[in-house]
Amino acid sequence: MIEMTIESIRVSLVNYQRVVMLKEKNTLRYLPIWIGSAEAQAIAIRLQEGIQVQRPMTHDLLATAIEVLGATVDHVIVSDLKNDTFYAKILLNIGENQVEIDSRPSDALALAVRVDVPIYADESVLDKAGIVLDRESEGQEVLDGLDGAADVTERRKKASEDEINKMSAFRDFIENNLDLEDFDKRKS
Repeated sequence: MIEMTIESIRVSLVNYQRVVMLKEKNTLRYLPIWIGSAEAQAIAIRLQEGIQVQRPMTHDLLATAIEVLGATVDHVIVSDLKNDTFYAKILLNIGENQVEIDSRPSDALALAVRVDVPIYADESVLDKAGIVLDRESEGQEVLDGLDGAADVTERRKKASEDEINKMSAFRDFIENNLDLEDFDKRKS
C-alpha cells in the first residue's frame, strides 16, 4: 500500500468531465481517476476551507451512520483496476474486528476527506495507471511510464509516442493546471 493525497480535482474543458488526481506522498507519481460530477463536488466542498452546507450531504450521512453504529473508518484504498474500472475499499474498525467494504473510489475518497483518514493505493494499481511527471526535461512536463522496479526513481523510463498518446486524456488536466474554481464556470 502506497499512501496518497488528493492533489486536485480537474475539469476537462472539452467535455466537462472530472478527474481526481491522487499524488503519492514524497514523489511525483500521480494516479488520475475519472469521477462523476456529484462526487467531485462532494470531495471539493470538503477540501475547500470555509464552505458550509446547510444539510448533510450523502457522504456526511455515511460518516455519521458509521460513527453512530460504533465503528470508525481506519483508511481507504484504491485496491484494483480491471477493464479500465477502478475499485476501492473502505476499512472499518468495529470493536476488535476490521471489516472491508467494497466501494467506488470516488465515494471512498469523499468519505476519507470527511473523517480525515489516510488514502492508499495498491502498488499494482499504480503500476498499471500511475503516471510520473518528469520536470527535468527543459521545464516541460512529460508523462513517463513505470516499469515496476523497486525504487521509484529507478522505475522511471522514457515514455514512447504511443504511451504518451494513450495518456492524452489526462494530459489536458495536467498541462492546463485546472483547479476547483473551474466548477462554477460550466453553469453559464
